[in-house]
Amino acid sequence: QLQLVESGGGLVQPGGSLRLSCTASGFTLDRYAIGWFRQAPGKEREGVSCIRASNDSTYYADSMKGRFTISRDNAKNTVVLQMNSLRPEDTAIYYCAANRRNRCLPARSMPYWGQGTQVTVSS
Repeated sequence: QLQLVESGGGLVQPGGSLRLSCTASGFTLDRYAIGWFRQAPGKEREGVSCIRASNDSTYYADSMKGRFTISRDNAKNTVVLQMNSLRPEDTAIYYCAANRRNRCLPARSMPYWGQGTQVTVSS
């Protein structure tokens, strides 16, 4: 009954910004660790960012530090990934995933997933 829906993807030029949203239904998102992952064609799914419940501690992959920001909007049952200074190598399908154990884990260990939203960074 847990569902996650990503939105906000699209086409953006290098250096531009996008704001992705992960909206939950069937559960209260603020009690879960929520991770953002991405997968480009021919590549493994990789972690982008994660936010834990309660204290809202956050984590970022090295290439995202200083460019991406993850946050919660509990009134909307949503986790947001603000992406700035986008690069062509950021092009991928972006997924959010939830873990009720409130741990930010590798993709293979995250139990609940959305369907993804396409982000394309191109001139």
